[in-house]
Amino acid sequence: MPATTAHNLLTDNPELYEARFPDPDRLAGRWTEDRLRRHGAGPRVLDMGCGTGRDAAHLHRAGRTVTGADLSEAMLAHARTHHPGPRYVRADLHRFDLGPERFDAVVCLDSALLYCHTNDQLDGFLASCRRALAPGGLLVAEMRNGAYFLGRTDLLDTPAVHAFTWQGTAYRSTTTLTVDRTAQLLRRTRVWTSDDEAEPVVQRSAWRLLFPQELRHLLTAHGFDVLELHDGPGPRTEPPWQEGLSPGTAADADRLHVVARLAAPR
Repeated sequence: MPATTAHNLLTDNPELYEARFPDPDRLAGRWTEDRLRRHGAGPRVLDMGCGTGRDAAHLHRAGRTVTGADLSEAMLAHARTHHPGPRYVRADLHRFDLGPERFDAVVCLDSALLYCHTNDQLDGFLASCRRALAPGGLLVAEMRNGAYFLGRTDLLDTPAVHAFTWQGTAYRSTTTLTVDRTAQLLRRTRVWTSDDEAEPVVQRSAWRLLFPQELRHLLTAHGFDVLELHDGPGPRTEPPWQEGLSPGTAADADRLHVVARLAAPR
């Protein structure tokens, strides 16, 4: 019988995370830098949910002053060692306060924002961003698109299986997604097996399903002007974003990209 754990095999093992989700071309970081430049963001950037620090380090190398924040001590330790340059701090995206420093942009990639499961948590995140940003600062986020699951079941019908090798051990993950309509959550059950005779491990997590107009309303209610809200191209779309591509106009595919500017006080 597989063992169920509250721990996350990937976030507890950052090198394994990078092996499972490689980004050798730093596509996410390059897309983010392109958004920041396109909308004239200043140099001070906060990367909320920075994970292993790959994107934060890319923005640092692009000449920005970057703070990476995450809740996982293992991820932060990995980031400090393997992706130096930014300042790394522990913070909870549900509600954070990094002191008097103000940022020109807050970045939140790879569906990190969707770990705000409740309306209170979403309000806490956006209120924290509002406090952290300098006047005219940007919020740049990339995530799953809740609207994709309206009438579509292709991501729900069949478990997704991925296999890869890390440090000589072959790993296999089988991921099943289900929609909890009442909670408006996309629930994920992932079963890990490996060829080192370890017992299978079951992990459970969830993302909030946000819809484009719902997200636009939340941002506006917190004092942001929405500059971009579309399904791509982006770092995790097919085909992926490339330099020079303009933002799309639809919000129908499985990823959602948003750029919003903190409005001047009225």
